[in-house]
Amino acid sequence: MMKPYPLQFAPEFKERVWGGRALEQFGFTLPPGHIGEGWMIGDHPNGTTRVANGELAGLGLDEVRRTYGAELFGAKGVASGNGRFPLLIKLLDCQDDLSVQVHPSDNYEGLPKGELGKTEMWYVLDAKPGAKIIYGLKPGNTRESFAAAVEAGRILDTLQEVSVAPGDTFYIPAGTVHALGAGVLVAEIQQNSDTTYRLYDYDRPGLDGKPRELHIADSLRVTAFDNAGASRSSTAGSAPNEWLQLAASPYFIVEKAAIDGSLAAATTPDSFTIVVVCDGKGELEWEGGAAAQPLAAGQCYLLPAALGGYAIGGKLTVLRSYLP
Repeated sequence: MMKPYPLQFAPEFKERVWGGRALEQFGFTLPPGHIGEGWMIGDHPNGTTRVANGELAGLGLDEVRRTYGAELFGAKGVASGNGRFPLLIKLLDCQDDLSVQVHPSDNYEGLPKGELGKTEMWYVLDAKPGAKIIYGLKPGNTRESFAAAVEAGRILDTLQEVSVAPGDTFYIPAGTVHALGAGVLVAEIQQNSDTTYRLYDYDRPGLDGKPRELHIADSLRVTAFDNAGASRSSTAGSAPNEWLQLAASPYFIVEKAAIDGSLAAATTPDSFTIVVVCDGKGELEWEGGAAAQPLAAGQCYLLPAALGGYAIGGKLTVLRSYLP
């Protein structure tokens, strides 16, 4: 029986045509190129992170799952989705606009074999002045009018554009048309899926110099023309040392705490907890832990379901995610 402890993983970095170098500010050593995504905790064919600390160091999250599934993930964690770890945790650096895109739900018949749908949420870590995102369709769009606008090259006229600032949070259920804009750095908590349907990509070349593929037919089939339940809020003024709920979905609950001092909590046998450090620094203590784990911005930890009580101390902002 392994003694549970907070697991940290070596990120997998992904080059994207819209990426940059901003993830270096968290102390990561990035590969060359336009790095758009850091997969911080992942168990997917397109990216499986390896444990970087403690007794399980060197094991992929898939190997950890096979050996310690229930202990680590909890009763709900081992029963979810496609048998893999149910969530994918990313940091995204958007130096340019992302494609206008939409994700399918679990029941879409066109899903690739073994893939889940993709409901996600964003927490804005940083945003340059004037930064914007695309978040949903303008009221009154029907499938017919939207399809006609896409066909005529007028898709941007149909989309809602909103300004963003650090601390803003966006819940993006499957079926919501969306795109991050240039100058935004976000933490993303999502279903464990890598299925994206592109509606529009600004007619730009991809990393290989060729236009990136669009998926118009799939996009039109999965877009929710009645509101899919998307919601947004600013959390800039949240009270210190309290958990504020940012998103509640069938797939994850995400809460934020601005900690000044110490905040105690506990995992339950039902679910793991994921901690994402947004800013500041501090330390993580847990029952049975010989020494506190230092915490710094950009770090992500998987707290096993069997961990029990833990406390986060210092002056820092954290997100925690767990299964509902």
